[in-house]
Amino acid sequence: MIHQWQHLSAPELVELAGPDAVAVLTLGAIEQHGPHLPLSTDLDIACGLQAAALARLNSDFDVIVLPPLALGASEEHASFAGTLSLTAGQMSDQIQQIGEGLYRAGLRRLVIVNAHGGNIGWLGQAALSLRRRFGLLVVKANYMLFKAPAHLLGADELRHGLHGGQAETAMMLYLHPERVRTAQLRRFVSVAETLPQGAVLGPEAEASWAWLAEDLNPEGVVGDAAAATAELGRLLIAHYADRLARVISQTAEMDLSRFEAQPTC
Repeated sequence: MIHQWQHLSAPELVELAGPDAVAVLTLGAIEQHGPHLPLSTDLDIACGLQAAALARLNSDFDVIVLPPLALGASEEHASFAGTLSLTAGQMSDQIQQIGEGLYRAGLRRLVIVNAHGGNIGWLGQAALSLRRRFGLLVVKANYMLFKAPAHLLGADELRHGLHGGQAETAMMLYLHPERVRTAQLRRFVSVAETLPQGAVLGPEAEASWAWLAEDLNPEGVVGDAAAATAELGRLLIAHYADRLARVISQTAEMDLSRFEAQPTC
């Protein structure tokens, strides 16, 4: 059964929050997404994916959904108006405090659903710290690292459309079409497309460089947003939500005996 953390009373949470329950925490960001998408894009997609995944679960176990964290680590977008960014350290501290609260409540399983690339780096170390300090099973579900639906997106878009491109625009057209500025949809060319074919050095290549959004395109977004459709968005949400539902289910089924060493908090 699905439960919203903030809607429970303290005694109800104590009753539900045993070692077999799964806590789910969603991470987004409030940052620029070019002229065609709202600042809430990553948060909107994260919450949409979470809702679609939860709808696919059976009722064999309890899932406790925490309030989403709207702000992320968005330093790479700080040059653009509207971006609200916390540091990686601040984000990590938040996760540490939330994890401690889960531990005190009796929870031992946490799935973190992340829809912002800038959160990936700090999240790994924060999850490891929660494992060491509290013996928690912390699953990092960065949807953009899931197996990509190559049958839905072309190779060039998968390689270059990493921010505000066809995929994110399509998902927003499906989830929140009223928030998409359709008159501004176009193809935003990435600097990576000008590099020699087969180059191992690039923004997201085998050897990558640290980049700011304006380094990739002056408008801070890349990819073919003009090729996005709501139907493509529906298919992408279904693809990633199916995988996320499997992640949550397998988290519930995992044997926690190997995590039972005394925490070092």
